[in-house]
Amino acid sequence: MLSQINIGERVKEWLLGIGVSDDLTSVMRDVTDFLIMLIVITVIYYIIRYGVLKVIRRITHRTSSTWDDALYNNKVFHKGALIVPPMLFNMLAPYTLTEFPTFMYWIMLLNRIVLVWSVIASINRFLDALYDIYQGYEVSKSRPVKGYLQVLKIIMYLIGIIIFISLLFDKSPIYLLGGLGAFSAVLLLIFKDSILGLVAGVQISANDMVRQGDWIVMPKAGADGDVIEISLTTVKVQNWDKSITMIPTYSLVSDSFANWRGMEESGGRRIKRSVNIDMNSVKFCTQEMLEKFRKIDIIKNYIDEKQKELTEHNIRENIDDSILVNGRRQTNIGVFRIYLSEYLKRNENINQDMTMLVRQLQPGESGIPIEIYVFSKIQAWSSYEDVQSDIFDHVLASVPEFELRVFQNPTGIDFQKVLS
Repeated sequence: MLSQINIGERVKEWLLGIGVSDDLTSVMRDVTDFLIMLIVITVIYYIIRYGVLKVIRRITHRTSSTWDDALYNNKVFHKGALIVPPMLFNMLAPYTLTEFPTFMYWIMLLNRIVLVWSVIASINRFLDALYDIYQGYEVSKSRPVKGYLQVLKIIMYLIGIIIFISLLFDKSPIYLLGGLGAFSAVLLLIFKDSILGLVAGVQISANDMVRQGDWIVMPKAGADGDVIEISLTTVKVQNWDKSITMIPTYSLVSDSFANWRGMEESGGRRIKRSVNIDMNSVKFCTQEMLEKFRKIDIIKNYIDEKQKELTEHNIRENIDDSILVNGRRQTNIGVFRIYLSEYLKRNENINQDMTMLVRQLQPGESGIPIEIYVFSKIQAWSSYEDVQSDIFDHVLASVPEFELRVFQNPTGIDFQKVLS
């Protein structure tokens, strides 16, 4: 204790020796003790800040672990150093300024408020460091904790406010807690979004609905991109145009949205696209057409086996070959579908273990849609689009080889050909 330091007493003795009154010497002694205390506390604080913290920084930089870096980078130690001065002041100040009780009361009150603020600030930084440490683990992608930490911060600030009010009015915190029931409705209104976000966060985490890094689509909110942050009240989505959409956390529970994580984990990304064939170009295959198709390697065996099957059937049923519609015959569009199936089976970018269809859809005013329904092994957007484009580049170029035509509405050049 500073009262045990004889500097104040020596000052008093010296003042008495030169004829200063006893009351004034007592005041001068208290002021001297108070100033010495402030100097000592200031020196200790700067030793911690520029000495101890410097040593801690060197240690954290030399270690291979990341948790100490998270503590240092989030300034946990810096905020912790701020607790030391008010704690020392709270212990030593009562032994000074005994001649100024009113001033001492208010300065001690201010010091306790500063101490409470310093503790809250340190805890806040510590929670931030915990979040950074947790983000370094793989489980953080499936179990986000930012919302829970934000709830802890809210509770911590509420406790700080209660303590602050109790200090200001010199009332026990328990006395103030007893009166919170009267303000419960107001608190529910103020923290409505936080409460809804907390409940939604628990549901999202428990049901594994959304993880950080998931690609989600929520047309109602205008969101189509990757989830980059899940907090207590909002989910931050970075859209493909690099814009940011903020979605209330509880909206992910109350409204519908699409999560593409299942596609990413399945090992394939769906390609579902069709090309329309002009119905006027569909016809039975002639012998000349079949000979031409036999030269296409991937369907050569199919042409031979299918033609043998149809010939045997027609002979067995005594079919009149002079009429094309009699019996069973191959068509150019049917051979084209088989060709596309065989082509896709040989495409190394297509997942052969997942659904693979080449089918004919309902004919309409735009022709006969031939739809390709397969899954690409490549899921990355740009590469996936390259695979899809390469397939349909080949499809469109192959159509004329089967004496088929792709349907499209007439253009100006078509009308010019008719008129010329």
